Amino acid sequence: MVKVLVIGQGAREHAIGRQLLLSERVEEVYCAPGNPGMLRSGIKTVPIKELNFEKLVDFARKQAVSLTVVGPELPLQQGIVDYFNAAGLTIFGPSQAAAKLESSKQFAKKVMQEAGVPTARYASFQDESSAIQALSKTTYPLVIKADGLAAGKGVAIAKNQSDAVAIIHQLLGEHQFNTTSIVIEEYLEGQEFSLMAFVNDDQIIPMPLSQDHKPAYDGDRGPNTGGMGAYSPLPQFSTELGKRCVEGVVRPVIHALRRRDISFCGVLYAGLIMTKTGPKVIEFNVRFGDPETEVVLPQLQSDFYELILGLLAQQPPQVKWQNNDIYLGVVVSSENYPQSSAAGIRLSSFNSVPADLTINYAGVAQDSKGELVSNGGRILCATTKASNITQARTILYSWLNQQKLVGMRYRNDIGKHGE
Repeated sequence: MVKVLVIGQGAREHAIGRQLLLSERVEEVYCAPGNPGMLRSGIKTVPIKELNFEKLVDFARKQAVSLTVVGPELPLQQGIVDYFNAAGLTIFGPSQAAAKLESSKQFAKKVMQEAGVPTARYASFQDESSAIQALSKTTYPLVIKADGLAAGKGVAIAKNQSDAVAIIHQLLGEHQFNTTSIVIEEYLEGQEFSLMAFVNDDQIIPMPLSQDHKPAYDGDRGPNTGGMGAYSPLPQFSTELGKRCVEGVVRPVIHALRRRDISFCGVLYAGLIMTKTGPKVIEFNVRFGDPETEVVLPQLQSDFYELILGLLAQQPPQVKWQNNDIYLGVVVSSENYPQSSAAGIRLSSFNSVPADLTINYAGVAQDSKGELVSNGGRILCATTKASNITQARTILYSWLNQQKLVGMRYRNDIGKHGE
């Protein structure tokens, strides 16, 4: 029996920890720093911050941790995998060099160009005046992205010139998200979807397709968030689409990185859009998506721990996914998220949930009585499964709508595109 460490503190890491605990070989799962909601699933939290690599390595050694799995993007960007490898510890995630595929939009665009991967036309800018001057040559709408990590919130759609000028000023004038460079690209029309894959260079194991809902409010309105809900697999797309995207997107990008002497090992997430001319890449992430993980990982019927070990050893693991149900997840957030977060809202409605619902916790803390309270923007992700998306929506929303969630909210249309 082995011990596993998960780095992170959100609903994604809660879902990763749950899946690891299902392995017959895993005795204990630690999560650093984790959150108190994870304790309800038997995950042990460790009060070490994600970027304190020295203490994390020390903990992994003292506890004889067999495997560390990294959830969030920031530790990857800061080189946690290189640090653990240098310490002789087994860790699953991409190197700092490979993580640049997410931490720099400009770098990702160059790699896609070299790989011949379809994506939107773009230009990059480092100063506000040059970016605004370039707007005279564009058509609207257009997409403006912070060239760096922004917790999923660094992308905005400008419908007109005044929108574009305001967004550029926020990013390059006021340096929102610590932005020093932006990418302006053409707006692509179509339905967005996500493909995550387990990767170790040429070995690529795709996960079921999923669809995230980034805008804050129903009808895809409002500012972008870290994600307000997801569902998987996608009934509106054929099963062949995933294979097509592996060979047309994931594999060429892995090969392009290798030509730069960069190996990729970890989870590669392709954010895609189905246009009239076929799928195109919107962005890459180099880790599990959130909230996609909460609806994708539970579909894995084979051993998650064994899958990762086999991948690291470059041995083809046995991988089996369910194919009968649709999994749906709805994020419950504080009322004014993403503009602001709230703390201290009691979560007593979630102390007892029906057997067909699962709660993965994110922005939560414990009050003086040991009760769970809100402590952030995205508070939790409630998930369920059913034989079709309509039934899954009925199960989840029927329960959520009965709860008195004062100071909290959720989107009411997650999964609508799949009906």
